[in-house]
Amino acid sequence: MYKKSSHYTFVNPATADHDAIEFWSNPERTGWLTKQGEYIKTWRRRWFVLKQGELFWFKDSTVTRASKPRGVIPVASYLTVKGAEDAINKPCAFELSSRYETMYFIADSEKEKEDWINSIGRSIVQHSRSVTDNEIVDYDKR
Repeated sequence: MYKKSSHYTFVNPATADHDAIEFWSNPERTGWLTKQGEYIKTWRRRWFVLKQGELFWFKDSTVTRASKPRGVIPVASYLTVKGAEDAINKPCAFELSSRYETMYFIADSEKEKEDWINSIGRSIVQHSRSVTDNEIVDYDKR
């Protein structure tokens, strides 16, 4: 249930089936990031959860099975994640880009920024539709 808007590609949280991903259990990364609103371009601090190629965000950090995400970004449909301090003139900023759009985030510290870039980058590679299981070579088994 992906919706393409002028700024974000995201899953509509109202109609998506989040039971498929247990975002409340053993996420790959969680933390506070500041992101720009989709319609009103103000910067807002949100709690993010990365799990199974999806980046969920919430208003607060208490995430349980009953929590409803404010939005979901399918990171596997994006191509790059990299620092973006120069692009938006803000410290600890990074961007997530596809062919069609770029989203900006601001971390609380340089270390947090690097950790998010590494985690999202790993998730893009692991969940990318451009690499099929047949194309993945396990070099340990050669």
